[in-house]
Amino acid sequence: MLGIADDRALGSSVRVIVTRPQSLSAAKAAVDKVLRAIDAAASRFRQDSELSRLNASPDRVIKVSPLLGQAIAEALRGARLTDGAVDPTVGHAVRLAGYDADFDSVPPFGDGLHLVARRVPGWQAIQFSPATRTVLVPRGVELDLGATAKALASDLAAAAAFEAASRQGGVLVSLGGDIAVIGEPPADGWSIQASEDAATPLSDADEAVSISSGGMATSGTTVRRWVRGETVLHHIIDPATGLPAESVWRTATVVAGSCVDANIASTAAIVLSERAPAWLAEHGLAARLVDRDGAVHRLSGWPSPSAPEMGKP
Repeated sequence: MLGIADDRALGSSVRVIVTRPQSLSAAKAAVDKVLRAIDAAASRFRQDSELSRLNASPDRVIKVSPLLGQAIAEALRGARLTDGAVDPTVGHAVRLAGYDADFDSVPPFGDGLHLVARRVPGWQAIQFSPATRTVLVPRGVELDLGATAKALASDLAAAAAFEAASRQGGVLVSLGGDIAVIGEPPADGWSIQASEDAATPLSDADEAVSISSGGMATSGTTVRRWVRGETVLHHIIDPATGLPAESVWRTATVVAGSCVDANIASTAAIVLSERAPAWLAEHGLAARLVDRDGAVHRLSGWPSPSAPEMGKP
């Protein structure tokens, strides 16, 4: 018997599952507190967020909160791990492509845009000291933590929910498909459906895998997309061009030791395109890639549908 609560936050669906139903209320309250905090710290859609104020203060050394400092540190770590394939300085490029508000508010169709390929400033331009939590964003650079902040929120929310449940049983938190699990899993592990859209209803006909710890994330080009003129755009920016990534993959799902690591890798896979399988294998990351024609490619131990048990990622 599981306790389940569904909601919406950060422009995404929220699902909290606990193995001890009596702890659901406390766990959900802890998750809500984390999501409110991450929204106030790292949202680029709120003018009053700490991130928006930071972006509005270029060329100044600013001391940030512990939470925003952690979010920036994870974003820069993701850039280092992917050699810049996942880069938090894509903010201006994302806005130019039309993703300039919470996705629910982005019109699906609009007038044509004239986008010019131009490399983003690059994560090395950000001067950040973890020791003092000070950061300097150069003029002309706009931080966007979208590739890591929501996944980090899943990790933090799951940890907070587990603490609220007195560290008893197990917890799963899903934010729009960015999934973190902690504690003692169900007997057969956490069964998670692999789908392009986190809003897809659960179905026995769809492929699922079972994990017992860590996190799982899916990145893709088919859900968060919009049309300007005759051009189809999406939210994953290739830092080398400043344009939506032209990838051979429409979906990348990765399992890792944390949700933020899984999301760094899944986003990198879309940007790396043909180079993704070798990069994922080099890092020992189990992944499920779906190409433009719908063919599924399972890598580094991702099980076939007939053998869904992943064990510990």
